[in-house]
Amino acid sequence: MLVMYGSNMIERQSFKNLSNTFKEVYNDRLVVEGYIFSISENLFRIQKLVDHCDINFDYSQVVNEIATREENIMRIISDFEKTNLTENEEQYLTDFKSIITNDLQIKNYSLLYSDSSGINLDQVQLYDQKISTAQQDLDNLSKIQLEEGEKLINKANIILNRSQVWSQFEVALLIILAIALYFLLFRNKNTFLHSNF
Repeated sequence: MLVMYGSNMIERQSFKNLSNTFKEVYNDRLVVEGYIFSISENLFRIQKLVDHCDINFDYSQVVNEIATREENIMRIISDFEKTNLTENEEQYLTDFKSIITNDLQIKNYSLLYSDSSGINLDQVQLYDQKISTAQQDLDNLSKIQLEEGEKLINKANIILNRSQVWSQFEVALLIILAIALYFLLFRNKNTFLHSNF
């Protein structure tokens, strides 16, 4: 009975661990993959604005739109940082954040374009290069989500397999107990019958 009670406690802990693993898969991997997708979309829009700086429209609005996109990215990064980060994730995210805050802040759109000289190709290429580096960080963060998700699934499988072993052990123990009780009762009944004769 004590062994069965201990086994039951182990199973409860296993299911608690399994529940925590699924929460971790959702909160720290699936939600984060959504963050990465949103950041990539904003980054793509910034690159599009930078690369098409010669289109005839109000450039002051372009600066505002780029600033808004950068603010969106920083908000998402803030949420991202609250998740359970691995060491590699923290490194890539810090690098990415540095690129956004230090290298891509377009304070003055005239760095890219002016009516007198047109497009500043060197500056556009520099921004494109920084955006490509930032995108590489996002790609690496996305790969980490897959790797960590796979580790969590393997962990969940181990917990389930262990739980199945304990379950089979409990069934075997119940069968042994039932047989033992049967022989004890049957033997006592035979002993009782023989002693009366």
